[in-house]
Amino acid sequence: MTAKTQDGRSNRRAFAILFGVSVATALGNTGMLSVLPAIGREIGIPDALVAGIFSLSAVLWAVTSPFWARQSDLRGRKPLIMLGLAGFAVSMTLCAIVVSAGLHHLAPPMVIFVLFLLARALFGGFGSAANPATQAYLAERTSREERTQTMASLAGAFGLGTVVGPLLAPLFVLPIIGLAGPMVAFAALAAAMLVVVHRGLPETFKPGGGETPPRRRSLGLPWRGESAALWKDPRLKPFLIFGFLVATCQTAQTQTLGFLIIDKLGLSPIKAQGFITLAMAAGAVAGLLAQWGLIRMFRMGPRELMRWGVGAAALGNIIVAFAPDYAAVAIGYAIASLGYGFARPGFTAGASLSVEAKDQAGAAGAIAAINGLNVVVAPLFVLLYEQIGWAPFVLNTVILLAMLVYAMRQVMLRSVNQGDADEEAAIAGLERSDEGGV
Repeated sequence: MTAKTQDGRSNRRAFAILFGVSVATALGNTGMLSVLPAIGREIGIPDALVAGIFSLSAVLWAVTSPFWARQSDLRGRKPLIMLGLAGFAVSMTLCAIVVSAGLHHLAPPMVIFVLFLLARALFGGFGSAANPATQAYLAERTSREERTQTMASLAGAFGLGTVVGPLLAPLFVLPIIGLAGPMVAFAALAAAMLVVVHRGLPETFKPGGGETPPRRRSLGLPWRGESAALWKDPRLKPFLIFGFLVATCQTAQTQTLGFLIIDKLGLSPIKAQGFITLAMAAGAVAGLLAQWGLIRMFRMGPRELMRWGVGAAALGNIIVAFAPDYAAVAIGYAIASLGYGFARPGFTAGASLSVEAKDQAGAAGAIAAINGLNVVVAPLFVLLYEQIGWAPFVLNTVILLAMLVYAMRQVMLRSVNQGDADEEAAIAGLERSDEGGV
């Protein structure tokens, strides 16, 4: 067997393992998201606070991701991937314990909320270690020509998890542990993947064996150090504004959906869970249809993706706002998810194409930050829903239509580099995952 053949098999095995890591993480995040409304209603936590459970974790995700990226440069990729998986497994386990305590009324709802918030925050602080290390690991083992397809396939793993997670979650709502069951199952899956990574993933990075990476001057926060200039860069700033608002609309709609379905059907949270699952799965499939099929089929570049994306998302939101029944809610959510599946990769690709190679890492860090920080705003939309049921979706529609006008009139968004259509479509498939799992 030649060395080249051995390397090829090793790379395929490594990619299969990392694909599994990405699927497990996305599956757990979206699976938990799908049962959160029912958990909140059963325990008695106010809806807006249920949506806020992701907020502290999202802030920590945005803050710590650049730090863990630096540590992967210094300590190697595999240890950071294992740290991220361990953080995910421990966080899910603690969340399951807290939820179980709440369901058995062992503590007041507000105490359960605080404990749940802190348990989830462990994922934002430590689970974020896996993402940059995984991307760096694959980049080191692929040629420039192979990298786009490899990263696109990895993004597809996250997409697959978003479909499977909500479908699996209800299967683990068992008699004894109830709604805490899905979190127990997802923690066990993460622990199993941790063993697989430990035993099967070859480490290729040799800390101290090569050139020492340059020390960054800060954690990469958007308001400090080198990355601050990129946030103010006129080439990148329009994409970040567009991306933050679109991501905020998607997160707000997803986190409000479960409460809307429970209220629309008039069922108990447990009985409504299956309907929430189906609607979320339909949205995830629509998003995958956009990212895996339509973007490449129609060779859509960033400009078209942003315009068509926010237009479709606005239509979906207005359908949900005034839906007369559950079927209309599910259809509207699927249409909106299709739109987000266009718009978010569109702004990601546009931002990448708007800056030079030396600024790619900084641009990616800024995009990762807004993909995490938008989760903090979602509780305000849920609070608005508690006052006026249709209001958050109408507000989403107004924001998205404003972004459509912005995309058509803003100079950088209107004239984003229209290079080779195949290259742009490939880049547009590289949507980065975020802390909120949407």
